[in-house]
Amino acid sequence: MANLATSRFLVIHPARRPTVNSPEDQIKAGAGPNILRLSVGIEDVNDLIADLDQALS
Repeated sequence: MANLATSRFLVIHPARRPTVNSPEDQIKAGAGPNILRLSVGIEDVNDLIADLDQALS
C-alpha cells in the first residue's frame, strides 16, 4: 500500500500494479487499463493543478 501513512501526492495506474484480482475483476471494479488513481496529499491545490497540467501536456 504505497499511500498508507503518507501525505504525498501519488498517481497510480491500478491495472499495472501487481494484484490478486484478475484483469476482468479490475474492470468490474472500475480500474481498467484507461484509469489512473490520484491519491492527493496535503500540497497546495494550485501546485497539484500545475503538476497535473504539466504531466498531461
